[in-house]
Amino acid sequence: MLFLNRGLSRGSMSVVVPVSAVTGVALSVLCGVLFLGDRPTATAWAGICVTVPALWLVAGGGRSARDGREPTRAGHGAVDGLIASLGVAVQYIGLAQADAVSGLWPVVAGRLAAVALLVPSAWRHAAVFRRPARLQVRALTIGAGAALALILYLWAAQQQMLAVAVVLASLYPAVPTILGLALLGERVNRWQVTGLVSATAAAVLLALG
Repeated sequence: MLFLNRGLSRGSMSVVVPVSAVTGVALSVLCGVLFLGDRPTATAWAGICVTVPALWLVAGGGRSARDGREPTRAGHGAVDGLIASLGVAVQYIGLAQADAVSGLWPVVAGRLAAVALLVPSAWRHAAVFRRPARLQVRALTIGAGAALALILYLWAAQQQMLAVAVVLASLYPAVPTILGLALLGERVNRWQVTGLVSATAAAVLLALG
């Protein structure tokens, strides 16, 4: 998350998000198939194969790079995205190994570890965290939403193959795109439309598989 946020803060969202999402999915699926005994059906494999380019397109990977950013910043964003994807893959794989009898403790342990890791940095930049109460409430809401998402993923991974659970969970870039269309009146380019249609097809294939 540190590298993901650093990449986003550099203004390279169109690079960081697709790189981290696609690479995280690929690593997790490969691990599930090669080391954990996952054997997706042909239909599920079709959904997985469609998901990778769909994620890239929805997150803006097909967008022209004529946005005025310096190439070096885009390159740094790609590196940050790759590092972030390693963490995402480790988290997906780790939670998938948790036994059902462990309840929610795997998520709790992960959140506590994250807090322990971030406390030194937060302490050094304490002044930055002095924000109005409404912004702090928003930040806490976002954190609670992230924890809920991990809980739902944990339950999903306990009921199906890692390869399928990871791919379905990684379709998240489509959600803000759809919300932007429905609630904010945003426009999407033809690449993102193609990605949204492909993501819908992938979800159907995975559900059938």
